[in-house]
Amino acid sequence: MLSIKFALALAAMAGVVGIALGYVLRLLLTLGKKGTVELEIKQLLLGAKEEAQKITEEAEKKAVSITEEARKEEKEKQSHFKQTEDRLIKKEELLDRRQGDIDSEAGRLKEREQELEALTEQANRKNTQTLAELERVSKLSAEDARKELLTRIERESEEDLLVRIKKLELEGVEKLEQKAKDILATSIQRLASSTASETMATAVSIPSEDIKGKIIGKEGRNIRAFERAAGVELIVDDTPGAIVVSSFDPVRRQIARIALENLILDGRIQPVKIEEMVEKSRETIGKIIKEKGEQAAYECGVFNLDPRLIAILGRLYFRTSYGQNVLQHSTEMAHIAGMIAQELGADVAIARAGALLHDIGKAVDHEVQGTHVEIGRRILQKFGVDERIVKAMQSHHEEYPYETIESIIVQTADAISGGRPGARRDSVENYIKRLQDLEAIANSFEGVEKSYAIQAGREIRVFVTPDKVADIEARNLAREIALRVENELKYPGEIRVNVIRELRVLEYAR
Repeated sequence: MLSIKFALALAAMAGVVGIALGYVLRLLLTLGKKGTVELEIKQLLLGAKEEAQKITEEAEKKAVSITEEARKEEKEKQSHFKQTEDRLIKKEELLDRRQGDIDSEAGRLKEREQELEALTEQANRKNTQTLAELERVSKLSAEDARKELLTRIERESEEDLLVRIKKLELEGVEKLEQKAKDILATSIQRLASSTASETMATAVSIPSEDIKGKIIGKEGRNIRAFERAAGVELIVDDTPGAIVVSSFDPVRRQIARIALENLILDGRIQPVKIEEMVEKSRETIGKIIKEKGEQAAYECGVFNLDPRLIAILGRLYFRTSYGQNVLQHSTEMAHIAGMIAQELGADVAIARAGALLHDIGKAVDHEVQGTHVEIGRRILQKFGVDERIVKAMQSHHEEYPYETIESIIVQTADAISGGRPGARRDSVENYIKRLQDLEAIANSFEGVEKSYAIQAGREIRVFVTPDKVADIEARNLAREIALRVENELKYPGEIRVNVIRELRVLEYAR
């Protein structure tokens, strides 16, 4: 027990001694570190003072340098200001001298002006005295003398002036007529292509007569289905070896023709197949219409048209007018109008577009009320076509006044394209017979010496005997001939009746 207490006492003493030794060691270490830190602080202070000394010296040197440069710049500016001041002083002296010269020149000009006013006044007085003396001697006033002189000159030159004016008029008319003939002849010659077309019916060839029975079907079922789907009439029994498709609508007629041809090739003719073929034919014709419209617009150089307007234009490919294909007629007109506009200095693009679109109303004239001109105007205005093009196309049948030179050109091109022989295709016999009938009607009237049908039957020139027909009677004769022609003949467009009465007196000197 004592040993344990003794051991504990020793351990306690050892702990106290250890603590004391640790404190002493820590104190010694702390004192050593403190001396080292103080030494480092002194060294840092010494270094900072040296660095500050260097910075101060460099700053003083820079300050001295900047001060010297500022003094130099100040001296240079003062020198520059001095030179500028000297130049301004010299300019001011020069301006003073010039002002003095100007003042002296103004004085001299004023003196000259006064001298000129005096001379002018003196000249006016002399002129007045001279005129008064002339009036006294001639016993005429200045106004009367002027009138007398003009009257004498007019009287002496009147005959020469009239002869000259008449000559100029004749030469001008002859030149203008010759120029117009050259333009029209060139246009007609370059585009005198014939046209061929169908009118109200289309014949479809069949390989055998047995096909007609299939087309008709049991109790007419197939033919009724076809006519209902295509909107046409089929004439089966009238033409051997062919089936005739009849319709006033050329587009429907072409749809029916293609559908019928495809049905004949397929051989399966029944209502469902008929409706399928007609629908396919509509798509085919729609593509053809679009292609023909685009082709016509491109060929004529008419661009930037609405696609829907081009589709309507393409419908004219299946439209005829007096046997003439309307789209081909419009294309031909566009080329003719372009050439005439080029010769006359008019707007070629407007003339071509007006000619190409002049009959666009015919594409839907069987569907819309109104003349084809009025329908065409509404179509063009609906699709935002240039108003100048509308004005150019609306006058080709004289339903509207000619507002522009292009409208006259379009009307002229229409007459050229539609009026020449071969354009609106009739048989030669019918064409010749129509001309013979026209002359026969004119020759049947009393007092007619002879008559000639000209311009493809669009004009009849009637020469009358002046002893039998007076001037007033000639007017009545023209009206009577026109009425007879209207009642007895069938013709496209209009015919001009031109009655000519010419009195010639012959006498012989022997």
